[in-house]
Amino acid sequence: MPVAAAPPASAPAVAAALPDTAASVPALNAPDNTAPPIPPEAADPLRPETRVDFDDPATRIDLWSRLRANYSIAPLTGPRVRKWEQYYAGRPDYVARMTERGGRYLYHIAEELQKRNMPMDLALLPFIESAFNPQAMSVARAAGMWQFMPATGRVFALKQNAFRDDRRDVLASTRAALDYLERLGAMFNGDWHLALAAYNWGEGNVRRALQRKRDKKAATVYESLRGMPLETRDYVPKLQAVKNIVANPEGYGLTLPPLENHPYFLSVSIERDIDVELAAKLAGMPLEEFQYLNPQMNRPVIFAAGTPQVLLPYDNANAFVRNLPRHDGPLATWTVWVAPRTLRLAEVAELVDMSEAELRDVNRIPPSMLVRAGSALVVPRPEETLHDVPEHLAENGTLTLASETRGLRRVSFRAGRRGDSVAAIAKRYRVSAELVAHWNRVGVNGKFRRGQNIVVMVPAKTRNTARSKLAGTANKPAMAHKR
Repeated sequence: MPVAAAPPASAPAVAAALPDTAASVPALNAPDNTAPPIPPEAADPLRPETRVDFDDPATRIDLWSRLRANYSIAPLTGPRVRKWEQYYAGRPDYVARMTERGGRYLYHIAEELQKRNMPMDLALLPFIESAFNPQAMSVARAAGMWQFMPATGRVFALKQNAFRDDRRDVLASTRAALDYLERLGAMFNGDWHLALAAYNWGEGNVRRALQRKRDKKAATVYESLRGMPLETRDYVPKLQAVKNIVANPEGYGLTLPPLENHPYFLSVSIERDIDVELAAKLAGMPLEEFQYLNPQMNRPVIFAAGTPQVLLPYDNANAFVRNLPRHDGPLATWTVWVAPRTLRLAEVAELVDMSEAELRDVNRIPPSMLVRAGSALVVPRPEETLHDVPEHLAENGTLTLASETRGLRRVSFRAGRRGDSVAAIAKRYRVSAELVAHWNRVGVNGKFRRGQNIVVMVPAKTRNTARSKLAGTANKPAMAHKR
């Protein structure tokens, strides 16, 4: 899918109009969808004062030039930096994918950093966190392009419920990441190497490392710390390698895509519930591209009470605003149903008139699960329903599952020396990868670290067989426990 780094020069782009740097566009939708077509000139969502002046030299400069001209974190040198320079230089296709993807978000991040007077180097941090993939999910359940853990996300007001995960939201996660980095920068007295180590390893770990005996020959305080995990020891060198490549891509045999110094997207208000596919269609863009800008949605519908805006490129924002009031038919074909008691999936499917397979697919539920009382599920919206999902559900709806454990026994063991993938464990014990991921609270495509505890549920009658299998793959004898 081709990705433009910015709106074409023939179409005016928009400047930041709100605190989050995304220009706000009101949605022109009436609840009954009976509004007459709006003339194109009236549907233009852009106010004259928000247009970019393409004669302004600041607009014409390349965004890469703006970033490299404003580096302010002390440079790092040494073999670890060279190792990562060579790593990226040897993977030009990977770098191309990262930089093309990052082009959607870099201007917004740069603007936010400038507002806060923070180092522009930090705009490149998502390259090493997630390769600028806002849909990224780690084995440890860190999510989004800034890779927030669930608990840390909640500390920084990133909502995580059945319908959306703001750790993947482009605006919300960037705000939270810069809030956290700003706090860490102050905590470590402007030593951004330490602040970055704390972002990766945790501020408590870095503080304790500072109190322990350190390497007196190290060039920086960061490099003097002992006891850092390998990931953290490589963290700042990785960022330095990316900075060096951005500063001189030709020197590494790489080419960066052109990025213009103006917004890639603007925000468009959502006033009624609307299906994700329909929103993308009205905006005239592929669903995949819509989801790259709005990856926080967990379900195929956007609930206006919880998600009052979406991000769209300039031309697509105009198309959405013009097409929305002309749409003939329902905007949302999904609504929320709350389980009155703990139920099996087959029972829920019968109550809401869905197939069990569709119910599982829409709500991302593994097989052999119980839906606990009070869980909020997305189900078909009856045609006669006039009201959208209320705010208390859109903001606080949760889905709580429990394994159907009748006739099963819980078995735990540790990952082997090379680690084990979720898929490999699922194949070995003839269960779904979704179940293994659910039992261990990891991503379905994840991999367990060496020595990490793994849980599977096996039929009770095959306990001895399971124990022998596990013993052959674990570092220590398998142990069986009741849940």
